[in-house]
Amino acid sequence: MADQGHPAGIPLPWRRARIPLWREARLGAEALALLRDPIYRGRGVEDGGCQPVLLIPGFLAGDGSLGVMTDWLRRTGHWTYRAGMRFNVGCSGRGVERLEERLEWIVERRGRKAAVIGQSRGGSFAKVLGQRRPDLVSGVVTLGTPQLDPLAVHPLVRLNVMAVGLLGSLGAPGLFTHRCLNGECCADFWRCCAAPMSSGVGFVSVYSRSDGIVDWHSCLDPSADLVEIDASHVGMAVNPEGYRAVAEALAGFRLLEGSPAADGRPAVDGRARRAA
Repeated sequence: MADQGHPAGIPLPWRRARIPLWREARLGAEALALLRDPIYRGRGVEDGGCQPVLLIPGFLAGDGSLGVMTDWLRRTGHWTYRAGMRFNVGCSGRGVERLEERLEWIVERRGRKAAVIGQSRGGSFAKVLGQRRPDLVSGVVTLGTPQLDPLAVHPLVRLNVMAVGLLGSLGAPGLFTHRCLNGECCADFWRCCAAPMSSGVGFVSVYSRSDGIVDWHSCLDPSADLVEIDASHVGMAVNPEGYRAVAEALAGFRLLEGSPAADGRPAVDGRARRAA
């Protein structure tokens, strides 16, 4: 049976699945494991060849939540760009328009398509950018994004979503409203979320069966290459397995774009690229 409450009307048989929020307590251990892992020092990672990468944070998070990954991407030969979000709580329709303008600026500045990495809700923005602007996006990586149903999350997180929507509906500035689910402002956003990824744009969905916030079934977008890792939801931004998945995806996007690293050698430790 289709869930008529979701803008895309996609069947959601997992809605009642129990999500183990307590597994998010692994975040500290995941960060320590990353610091000890050779991949964090760039070992075995193909040089990014100045590949531009836009990073988009998740719900209630800002650009700083992807700071560790941003630093790592710089050191492995990529140009990184922030989404310009303090908290990802704005209207999806207006938000993706601002990100599209930022992508246009990045591509004009760098002279090549950009890869887009989005965590959780940020991954929905990333997919929509790839779907709307294949001329700007070489590929998309989503980290724990409930692409098939943005409300397939732990009940406590859903309460936060409802609270933000209520405040926005009451007039609080900068917040999405309840109208964003079915209103005209986000109609194109939801249509792009439900559509397959545009031809020629790489798409990798990274998910974890032990995700403590998002039901992992909702990450299984049929138009994506699916990569399973063992990680908490928030910890995907600092998980060694997640970094390997991101590195492999970005290398694949460079090949798809026809712009692999100049000599194919692994990145040199300490190499940095400026973040805008």
